[in-house]
Amino acid sequence: MTPDLAISANKIAKKYGQKSALNDLSLSVAQGEIFGLLGHNGAGKTTTVSILTTLVAPTSGEAKINGFDIQSQPRQVRGSIGYLPESVQFYEYLTVFENLDYLARLSGLDKPRQRIIEVLELLEFERHLNEKISTFSKGMKQRVGIAQAILHNPRILFLDEPTSGLDPEGVIQLRDLITMLNRKLGMTIFMNTHLLSEVTKLCTQIGILKNGNLIYQDSMAKTMGSFDASDSLEDIYFKIDSVS
Repeated sequence: MTPDLAISANKIAKKYGQKSALNDLSLSVAQGEIFGLLGHNGAGKTTTVSILTTLVAPTSGEAKINGFDIQSQPRQVRGSIGYLPESVQFYEYLTVFENLDYLARLSGLDKPRQRIIEVLELLEFERHLNEKISTFSKGMKQRVGIAQAILHNPRILFLDEPTSGLDPEGVIQLRDLITMLNRKLGMTIFMNTHLLSEVTKLCTQIGILKNGNLIYQDSMAKTMGSFDASDSLEDIYFKIDSVS
């Protein structure tokens, strides 16, 4: 893997019995990109993230994250990434601080309280430090989820359907948060989504999965420039999908 690549996957495949979830997926994501992986439900997006974050082992193929091999160096991979699942879970009867302190100690962080306060200040959420998670909206829980994902200052943040279940205001707030993490901290973002509108507003590069196959990958600028000027991203998506 070249030094400027955050993610490099080569012919990753995953089978569950006779069912193929991924077929020889190869992709690369440069450091500092916001990469959006698009696809219909069941296309293989969550399987891809699960493999790249070492939660699921591939049937075949190889991948490196920040230069670490997902199979031979899983601990190093996990130490260099953050992950926010679609449905983040917390101990809802505990406060924000108690949840994050528990997770920080599991991660072996030094001075966890100091780091928790730093992260919450970065996310403009420090005033909720001593509030119980059970009182929060979906959007507020997502913000705590991002806090736990970046406590250890990862180089890559993986987001699985991050806007799922959010109201329009929550979507805008999350979008601003992702942009800030990328621009201010230089964090590479890899996000799964089926919302084309979010890809347009956020991503610098996209990939499209269909039935476990990566049928397209390119920069957002080249994608928008390779089709008719009147085409929306939705038009482009369906044109690519229809010929694959």
